[in-house]
Amino acid sequence: MPTAKLTKRAIDALVPPETKHLILWDSEVKGFGLRIMASGLKTFVVQYRNAEGTKRRMNLGRFGVLTVDQARDLAKLKLAEVIVGEDPADKVRQDRKGMTVAEMCDWYLVEARAGNILGRKNLPIKESSLGMDESRIRTHIAPLLGNRIVKHLKIADIEQMQTDVKNGKTAKPRTGGRGGMATGGPGVAGRCVGTLQAIIGHAKHKGLLETHPTEGARKLASKKKTRRLSIAEIEMLGKAIAYAKAIGENPVALGVLRTLLLTGYRRQEGQAMRRSWLHAERGYVAFPDTKGGAQIRAIGPAAVRGLEDQTEIAGNPHLFPSAVGNGPYTAVSDCLRRVCNLAGIKGVTPHTLRHTFGSVAGDLGFSELTIRAMLGHASQNVTQDYVHIDEALKLAVRRTSDEIERLLALGAAKLETMRHAA
Repeated sequence: MPTAKLTKRAIDALVPPETKHLILWDSEVKGFGLRIMASGLKTFVVQYRNAEGTKRRMNLGRFGVLTVDQARDLAKLKLAEVIVGEDPADKVRQDRKGMTVAEMCDWYLVEARAGNILGRKNLPIKESSLGMDESRIRTHIAPLLGNRIVKHLKIADIEQMQTDVKNGKTAKPRTGGRGGMATGGPGVAGRCVGTLQAIIGHAKHKGLLETHPTEGARKLASKKKTRRLSIAEIEMLGKAIAYAKAIGENPVALGVLRTLLLTGYRRQEGQAMRRSWLHAERGYVAFPDTKGGAQIRAIGPAAVRGLEDQTEIAGNPHLFPSAVGNGPYTAVSDCLRRVCNLAGIKGVTPHTLRHTFGSVAGDLGFSELTIRAMLGHASQNVTQDYVHIDEALKLAVRRTSDEIERLLALGAAKLETMRHAA
């Protein structure tokens, strides 16, 4: 094999061989060389024998990306590792076998669903939370970072993913069937960062990583949702609900919508309620699991009347049953959008209805402490030390629910007046 001092001039003068490749070895550092392919590609290499006497050769980098001096210094470092008994090529090979982002996310979902990863209050992570995590992984995280080795990630990689999601790089149109479209945006982007950082943190805690490679990545601040329906908008919604019912809107969907308005329950709580959870005579719903854990939540007579009017389907335990299977109805957001279009109201989500319930309670003079308990916030267990659910909470919920029902009825009456006038 040819030997000469490797210099830029010497390498530039090399002519590609007619054979597969040729290696020119450096005369200054034994084991350091440059391989030139028949295609003209030039790559620095280092060759050595490891502690077991096995000959190894590894690439250092392409000529042009590395200068000759940089490559020679890198070769010296690799050969120094050999002297102390290490095998640089094997270390690279192990690095390549490192877990990718997609693999680590799969590991997390399997372990979390088995109850082996603990979340809030040192309890197993809820399936509802894991479902949202999985959606972010499949829709945003995996397409952008799935093939990257986790331990090689940098803070900039995480923040770039966040920027890409915010700018809609992973947005996808509705593909048919259940579920909506992936739109991206700042809120989703920040939650994706939170999800991935938590997964990497769990992996470090479980010994899969020595360090958290992206600790310190900055997450976009979430914009607090403050939209509420005004008094006039609640009336307009009542009018639109009455009209939607008259033109054949799904009565189950309208039932969920009214329930969310009259209770302030979260969308998933309202949609998934079971008949066995409702204790109408005692004025509460016993949720076995919510965002804040198992809770007893007061419910007013106005909401109870709507629930008791719902048609029961044999074999389906839900107050708002799906037309297919034995699960709950899940498309209230679509119904809300249609009703709001009829009313000419914009920017309304199921959370807006929840915020409206709390705001109306505030308009009626109830304290923030009481309103938090009415809404079932995570700190409700603390709140209930001061507010008795069988007295103050029931009164607050009933008065708030009655006021919203009154406003909805005013809107419906306006529709009736228009019909008679016509």
